[in-house]
Amino acid sequence: MFERVCLVHYNEIGLKGRNRAQFERRLRDNIGAALADFPIGPVECIVSRVTVVVRDPNRTLEIARRIALLPGVQFVSPGYRTAREPEEMERAALMALREAGPFDTFAVESRRSNTDYPEGSMDISRRVGAFLKEQTGAGVNLTAPDTRVTIAVVQGSVYISAAIIQGIGGLPAGMSGRIISLLSAGIDSPVASWRMMRRGATVCGVHFSGRPQTNDASERLVFEIGEQLALTGGLGRIYVVPLGDLQKEIALASPPDLRVLLYRRLMIRVAEKIAVGERAKALVTGESLGQVASQTLENIMAVDEAATLPVLRPLIGNDKLEIIADAKRIGTYDISTTDHTDCCTLFMPRTPETHARMNEVLDAWAALDIERMVADSIAGMTWREFGASGYRPPKAWPTPAPAAPVAQPDPSSPTAP
Repeated sequence: MFERVCLVHYNEIGLKGRNRAQFERRLRDNIGAALADFPIGPVECIVSRVTVVVRDPNRTLEIARRIALLPGVQFVSPGYRTAREPEEMERAALMALREAGPFDTFAVESRRSNTDYPEGSMDISRRVGAFLKEQTGAGVNLTAPDTRVTIAVVQGSVYISAAIIQGIGGLPAGMSGRIISLLSAGIDSPVASWRMMRRGATVCGVHFSGRPQTNDASERLVFEIGEQLALTGGLGRIYVVPLGDLQKEIALASPPDLRVLLYRRLMIRVAEKIAVGERAKALVTGESLGQVASQTLENIMAVDEAATLPVLRPLIGNDKLEIIADAKRIGTYDISTTDHTDCCTLFMPRTPETHARMNEVLDAWAALDIERMVADSIAGMTWREFGASGYRPPKAWPTPAPAAPVAQPDPSSPTAP
């Protein structure tokens, strides 16, 4: 009797020491949460992998693709679980091989974790390989086959697979603490947020809108981006902070060439205030060194001076083409390239400072009522939940009006990671 399963393989988790089981359990729980609306059975940790029993065989591939979006997953193999009967193993191996795609050569790789099974690993591979060769007429290539059939005799059952759906690797979301990401509707910051989720962080986004000086287009787009990022299971909330009036105030009171840096410093202060409520340990931005005027070393230093938390920049050494490639991979590129008014371009000076002097920045900063501005920002913010596994929202903020829903993305989209 065959049972459809998805076999979830990991890499970096396997390098962990005594706390490896904690990472495995987190990955298992994240998979269970991501598949809450799918027809599945138990999600279990077995030797060096996680297994998901599929109740509707017709949705096996869909479920495997959904799992592949989760951080910590190296690859997913749709496969079969059988009894330890030789005939069943052979028939399941043939079915797995045929659904792996076109091939001229194959190999069989077996692993026996149960020593009470009479056949050794090499014997299983030879027997099943001979059967597959007879049934398909394909050649055997043990070093570089077109398709590799894997057989694992584990805990009283046999798991057999051949097809592979590549995952995103990394660590399970929720294992590396909570961070606050300054999340725009542009290309860069969603990629920066995704990269931190891939390193096991739970992310809460803070989107600074130009409202009421602009429309709410950027807010609607950032929520659509949030729906894509939420497929990782690592997005807790997105906060929206209307900053337009405060940007106007800064523009009227400050030297024009320093406006952008003062905007950024205020964003850092507001994000840190939210970080206190969220118990977050760091901030994240999508800056890449030298990409725009505010991202020179001097200007980055002038912005960071306002921070007390670490400011992480996972894109700092990437060029734009590399960032665009990741944006397409995770399905945010088309959203991010939709026309909208960004708060960062609001009241932009003709000649923004590219190499700020710290004393001039601090003098302009001291002329502003920063504490009042931060308080106004917090009082006007709203948010939306995105259901990260294990995320517990803070109780520090009043309940905002609910935001309008956005369309759910298709996990099987070719732009998904």
